[in-house]
Amino acid sequence: MPREFSRGRRIADLIHQELARLVQQELRDPRIGLVTINEVKVSRDLAFADVYFTLLGESNATAAEVALENAAGFMRSQLARVLSTRTTPKLRFHYDATIENGARISKAIDDALANDRKNRPGGDS
Repeated sequence: MPREFSRGRRIADLIHQELARLVQQELRDPRIGLVTINEVKVSRDLAFADVYFTLLGESNATAAEVALENAAGFMRSQLARVLSTRTTPKLRFHYDATIENGARISKAIDDALANDRKNRPGGDS
């Protein structure tokens, strides 16, 4: 028997989908740029929703986070129309740097391997 998703996970998924739509279609703040909502985690009591996002291009993460926090009230009111919960979670936005960190680590590994090959006796040059 497959394990069912918890109510919190289903609500987080719905919030994720709706926020992605709202950011793409409703928000017009130039500080936000091209935002991708990566993940939403909802607290057990459904009081808070932590929203993790990344940016495409050369956008400023801090400015985008401030702009999203400023738009949180609007997005929360739009979520209230979609969610079938007594209260709508307060939105907290966090810049997700895992992609950048992964690329940095991958580059460091590639550089180390290239350096190893170059310094190996009788190695490729």
